[in-house]
Amino acid sequence: MESLPSQNRNPLPNASLWPLTTSVDHGGRLIIGGCDVAALAQQYGTPLYLFDEVTIRTACRACRTAFAARHRGTTAVHYAGKALLNVAIAQIIADEGLGLDVVSGGELYVALRAGFPPQRIHMHGNAKTRAELEQALAAGIGQIIVDNLDELDMLRRLTANRSSPQPVALRIAPDIAADTHAHIQTGHATSKFGLPLDALDAAAEKLRTASGIRLTGLHAHLGSQLFDIAPYAAAIEVLLDSATRLRDRFGVLIEEINAGGGIGVPYTADQPLPDIDAWAALLGDTLVRGCERRGLPLMRLVIEPGRSIMARAGIALYTIVATKMLPHMRFLHIDGGMGDNIRPALYGARYTAALAERMRDPVEECVAIAGRYCESGDVLIRDLMLPRARVGEILAVPVAGAYTLSMASTYNLAPRPAVVLVNGGEARLIQRRETYEDLIVRDVG
Repeated sequence: MESLPSQNRNPLPNASLWPLTTSVDHGGRLIIGGCDVAALAQQYGTPLYLFDEVTIRTACRACRTAFAARHRGTTAVHYAGKALLNVAIAQIIADEGLGLDVVSGGELYVALRAGFPPQRIHMHGNAKTRAELEQALAAGIGQIIVDNLDELDMLRRLTANRSSPQPVALRIAPDIAADTHAHIQTGHATSKFGLPLDALDAAAEKLRTASGIRLTGLHAHLGSQLFDIAPYAAAIEVLLDSATRLRDRFGVLIEEINAGGGIGVPYTADQPLPDIDAWAALLGDTLVRGCERRGLPLMRLVIEPGRSIMARAGIALYTIVATKMLPHMRFLHIDGGMGDNIRPALYGARYTAALAERMRDPVEECVAIAGRYCESGDVLIRDLMLPRARVGEILAVPVAGAYTLSMASTYNLAPRPAVVLVNGGEARLIQRRETYEDLIVRDVG
């Protein structure tokens, strides 16, 4: 793995929240990837999302290396594209040797447009349409992860005349409630995702007569932003119990166990960094011991990190356009908000922020960062300590790389931001800002 740039060794408050190449120059200006952040905001306008290529690549390599070192069998790391996907990001992920998980025909289209090898693509989704399944089959993707019995029936019909069976995995709802916000729990018994455990036999019966499908794996995903890794071991045990049942009752040998993703990352200074090595050791050890106890052949271990690859690599830049003093709070109004980052409004996500041109100034006041959208819930950050901020200054929000732009909207018909990739002192525009013309391109009236 390449060493980090020397500039990263400069002192930086809350350094773990910023991209790896972050530094502050002698004038107090924020520098990322060798680029002056405020200058990029002036060049490209705001809101602007900036991604550090070194941070993305380092996260990919750390994850791939950790799992390869801590599991006796083979491993595969698939980036969860729902965290953020565009052509440039897909190309970096492919170049780093990771696989890719897509959850829609649109994500698959972007991946193929980027030249991503289709055999390294898996397709998720609890409500895949016939058109999306046909698209996946035509592309020759590596695996379709089946969520329910109706989807399995549709796949049986679509693959009836295939000469080579399509590999599939069954997503299981393991009935494990992870400690995270209810909106991002996905492994409990009442989740909309995955086959209930008591539907496993019915799925196996359907697969027995499906000549165009080959069951290769079992999958479970507990949720997102998980700091307690112990439930992952419990999920693997459930999957191995399911694999044992498929072997004993149906003569099916499962080749891989997919433990999903969801490991947490810090958004504020009080949250810990993810321990990828500990995560890898827990999953690898649990799988090895579990296979040995059940007399199962050692299976391939697959994981699906998204947030832990992309979140820290991205920062959001806004211009402060107005201020408002209330009896107990001063609002700073910015030119973005819930349109480009719905997470605080959707499930109470917390962030911090800094003034990109005054990183070393002492804090003087507690403020709230209010977005521009016509919703009272459009408050990006509450109770933020900053130097006395002025209209026209650039606000930088770290850990903005995951589940922000991928959930962005044009609410209030506000165009979505531009995206810039930085590396080695150079900035490259990878997504232009939406225009007003873009907003009406679908109108036919």
